[in-house]
Amino acid sequence: MRYAPVAAVLSLFLAVQSSVGGATDPVPDPRAAQLVAEGRAALEAGQPQRAIDAFETALAIDPAYTPIYLDLAEAARREGLQGKAIGYYRETLSRDPDNYAAISGEGEALVEKGAVAKARGNLSRLRALCGEDCAETQELAVAISRGPQQRVLTAEAVMPDAQVTQN
Repeated sequence: MRYAPVAAVLSLFLAVQSSVGGATDPVPDPRAAQLVAEGRAALEAGQPQRAIDAFETALAIDPAYTPIYLDLAEAARREGLQGKAIGYYRETLSRDPDNYAAISGEGEALVEKGAVAKARGNLSRLRALCGEDCAETQELAVAISRGPQQRVLTAEAVMPDAQVTQN
């Protein structure tokens, strides 16, 4: 009985200490950090598939390092894989619900897919979280104002006029 107050204080101290320790950003594995750097260099060089390969390898080495998902999403968007990019952004948001870059990136990918109404939802969420002056809010607003870009050229658009002539 006389140890109960000491045990309560000690358990409270340990609980607070462990929650503070878990709140810090994780440090990536050095091998994963090297691969992330290689992937970012490949993205800058205009090689998104090479970047995706580097990021996926880094993710296999250190799956707890959340920023890899943002890099993978950016590379997937540049490769034209907006659906895959949205999945990576959502994985980031499941780990960090208020990540401005993930909310904005997902909104831009949604616009590229043509889901402008859903992107507006992301924009309103960003406005509530970080305001109008936030860089991510402004980027998403610009993407929404541009609207979806038509990427597919249909066969009907390039059909020649059919004319029958006599030889």
